[in-house]
Amino acid sequence: MTHRSSSCDRRQAHGCRPGVIGPRCVTVLLALIVSFSTDGRTPPTTAQTAPSRSAASSNTPSAPTAPAASAFYADSFSTVPSLPAMTALGRALFFDPALSASGRMACATCHDPRFAYGPADSKPVANGGAGLKDPGLRAIPSLRYTQNVPPFTERGLDAEGALGSADQGPAGGRTWDGRANSAHDQALLPLLSSFEMANPSADSVIARVERASYAATFRATFGSDVFADRARALKAVLLALEVFQQSPADFYPYSSRYDQWLRGRIQLNAQEQRGLVLFTAPDKGNCAQCHPSQIRRGSFPQFTDFGFNALGVPRNRLIPANSNANFYDLGLCGPERTDLMQHPEFCGLFRTPTLRNVAVRCVFFHNGTLHNLREVLEFYVERDLKPERWYSASNGRTQIYDDLPERYRGNVDHEPPLNRMPGDQPALSGAEIDDLLAFLQTLTDADLAAGATPACRKP
Repeated sequence: MTHRSSSCDRRQAHGCRPGVIGPRCVTVLLALIVSFSTDGRTPPTTAQTAPSRSAASSNTPSAPTAPAASAFYADSFSTVPSLPAMTALGRALFFDPALSASGRMACATCHDPRFAYGPADSKPVANGGAGLKDPGLRAIPSLRYTQNVPPFTERGLDAEGALGSADQGPAGGRTWDGRANSAHDQALLPLLSSFEMANPSADSVIARVERASYAATFRATFGSDVFADRARALKAVLLALEVFQQSPADFYPYSSRYDQWLRGRIQLNAQEQRGLVLFTAPDKGNCAQCHPSQIRRGSFPQFTDFGFNALGVPRNRLIPANSNANFYDLGLCGPERTDLMQHPEFCGLFRTPTLRNVAVRCVFFHNGTLHNLREVLEFYVERDLKPERWYSASNGRTQIYDDLPERYRGNVDHEPPLNRMPGDQPALSGAEIDDLLAFLQTLTDADLAAGATPACRKP
């Protein structure tokens, strides 16, 4: 039995209620900003920031605000920033390549809005650094539908979004290894990463903002003295990026055909309906176990349970770091995350991404080893049936799960459809894969529909 063998179905999505202006995730964030900025020092009480039970009942409860997150907001600006001003500044920051050491890499360089704020090419990893020649370690994730990712926990979440009473495995946090607990934590990582935007320090980021064309707007939004205190200026930068990433139209429009079907406005065609059945059936695709697809407590599905899993995906030999036979990306237990290195049961586990807009992606899994959605589904149903198709051979023998050291291969998931052995029938036939692909196409947002079959740039 694998580490997550019984946990996926116990975690449920935390989506903001669609179609509501100023959803709860933004409302609470702004309440924190205004409360902290107004009195300058005193954190708001629960009553000040949280909706009443009756007001909150339409949304799945979110995980409690972490103390570190509260400390982030507990800083006054001489001017109370408005939502529109912060959104506009966050957008300017997000698309500004001058914030990088190279002067040629913006957040949007890797998180392209044309591809659901994910990668626009088929490279397994992006190159960054001062000369844009330093390769990363992992595939670029989409930033859409991350607005309600809860803080990381080793224990997992129950159906109400609270800590479970039993150990259900790790869940929450942003990035492939969950090491960022908020959007502002995540925003800082690429700014300082040596193989991304490669700023040598936070001060250098602020110096770039201070020279930017929008510096005057920055002062007008946060106060004329915002750059006088570098720590406060950095908080303003990260806060603006965080608020921009809470913009519904950009980051969680809930405009796909599946959303329209959930609203009762359209009908799925016969093939899409068959695909939905296969998606949820435990003995077929079993996708909904870790990618919940139903409305829960008035919230549209996020198509992720925010959990972590070891899928045993093939080693990607196009990633430069993998040219070292002794190097392994172990997800939760390193190398990027260092606080869980003493947890061997977490090695090889990566966060379950949303399947929203999955049809416009160009690379799949944490190491970008596959580039075609059909291949992804075939991997799920053939991994242990036809390992020779997916894994490398050494001394005439196929090395299964070749991107994990042997001592961690017991962490690999064997839940359906990954529970087949050579000689068994695959969980899905070719025709059923066609149906499932048709359903996954319905998860593409309306603004991206023209790219439902992606024309990704070649590496």
